[in-house]
Amino acid sequence: MQLFTDLNAALIANLGPLGPLYAVGGLGLLLILAVLPLLMRKTPDPLEKLRQSNQTAQAAARAKEPTRKTLRSGKSDKLEKFAGFLEPQNEEEMTSARLKLTRAGYRGKSAVRTFHAAQFVLGIGLLVLGVIYAFIKSQTGDLSTTSMVLYALGPGVAGYYLPRYWVDKRVESRQKEMQNGFPDALDMLLVCVEAGQSIDQAIVRVAKELEPGFPALSEEFELVAYEVKAGKEKATVLRGFAERAGLPDISSFVTVLIQSQTFGTSIAEALRVYAADMRDKRVMRAEELANKLPTKITLGTMMFTVPPLLIILVGPSVHSMLGLFASMK
Repeated sequence: MQLFTDLNAALIANLGPLGPLYAVGGLGLLLILAVLPLLMRKTPDPLEKLRQSNQTAQAAARAKEPTRKTLRSGKSDKLEKFAGFLEPQNEEEMTSARLKLTRAGYRGKSAVRTFHAAQFVLGIGLLVLGVIYAFIKSQTGDLSTTSMVLYALGPGVAGYYLPRYWVDKRVESRQKEMQNGFPDALDMLLVCVEAGQSIDQAIVRVAKELEPGFPALSEEFELVAYEVKAGKEKATVLRGFAERAGLPDISSFVTVLIQSQTFGTSIAEALRVYAADMRDKRVMRAEELANKLPTKITLGTMMFTVPPLLIILVGPSVHSMLGLFASMK
């Protein structure tokens, strides 16, 4: 702390009362200027070379495409030149970021770069606003160095982590919705299969029926149906469904379906057993929440009921005793 005190005194002596603010702003600007060249440096992409080699041959075909295709892709093209620093260069990090955004419901081609662009813009924008606010605050009154740094850097840090917090909440909300609606989906699948429909037709029907109540789960089932119609292997499609959902219940369901198809067992029987298990799990989750309720109510009662009650009951006696002691003196 002595080092910060001496540094603060030196800045005030050399630059005036706003010396620490100037130092913080200059340091932030230097950091931005130092990082921008590294971020804007784009590594060569092997696929880009292949695109350039085929560009001449495809020029005529692209010229005949409808104008609406250009309008549709114009939004993502705005961030294409910044993809070098708005997308992770590591394949593992890129896959992880894309999977997380897919679980949050953002499946677009440019979802990753849009996410990082939002982090970059909000971080820099709120950092500038924080510096301006700290400058105005220092003009109106005495402001310590710690408070100045917090006012200047706090909004920038909050802006950087705000998109990540939003995505995490979206993932949590979608997973909770899918977990609540999955037992009903299994019951509908069982009814459709026992009525004579194939598992593919049953998935299409369930996706349509779930849309009003559980849109996230309906979207996942609809995507599974489209991928199966496109000709992808069913086991691969189901594993992709489990990976996108990120729920143990759905992963177990996918394993049951794959094993039923592999060994030739009855899918209806497997669905019946698994649907009963999912209903039991939903009941147990509800009972768990109900058992937590008395503890939460007790804590609230102790915090907000007992202290006012003690004040009402003991307060007059304490006041009388204080008056008695004052008269004795």
